[in-house]
Amino acid sequence: MNVEKISSKKVSERVGEQIENLIITGHFQSGEKLPSVRELCELFDVGRSAVRDAITTMKGKGLVDVRHGEGTYVQSYDPAQLFRSNMLLPDMKDIEALFQVRAILETEMVKMAAENRTEKDLREMEKTIRRMRTACHEENETLDYHFHKTIAKAAGNHILYQLMEFISSTTQKAMVDFHGYIAEDEAILSNIINQHEQIFENIKLGDGEGSSKVMHIHLEEVKRLMQKSILNETESCL
Repeated sequence: MNVEKISSKKVSERVGEQIENLIITGHFQSGEKLPSVRELCELFDVGRSAVRDAITTMKGKGLVDVRHGEGTYVQSYDPAQLFRSNMLLPDMKDIEALFQVRAILETEMVKMAAENRTEKDLREMEKTIRRMRTACHEENETLDYHFHKTIAKAAGNHILYQLMEFISSTTQKAMVDFHGYIAEDEAILSNIINQHEQIFENIKLGDGEGSSKVMHIHLEEVKRLMQKSILNETESCL
């Protein structure tokens, strides 16, 4: 079994991450009893409090079941649940990974939308953009979701639409903070809305390649701004 020794920074979190990884990769199976606290201390070369805190966190995520007097057992693993838990307070690495996925999905999805969109889809996209220009930032958050989901719907692939719903739900906390951040700068907000409009115009023209290029530019800009908002929030807490 390959494990890493734990550094002194955020010891319990690092312990939890490694145990979770062992569960994900199948080293610990559903229903299997984890090693004892003492054995985990020896395995990771950490103190008992770090292991106990890690187990408490995993219990809160629904990954393990702590049975008094018996030990800790692995629960059925749900990747969606773990992903949602990890994305509640994303870091730079999370955002980079998320937008890699979004770029793969959405730059191709928008090409499909340009080919398959209906007049009803176009009206819905146009209405959403108009509302973005007058909405408060709380409503803009919802409108942003709706615009991208409308594109997914216009693409005509129900599985792709479900994937977009999943990604949207996992990033809800980050997007709330993000929209609050961009709302403080009218120029940034206007630029984001303009990018949505450019995407829409290319879809309306049936230009799949043009739609894909603008979507890529948009996602790169949103990623940059989200990372900047997280950095600013981190610095304000120091």
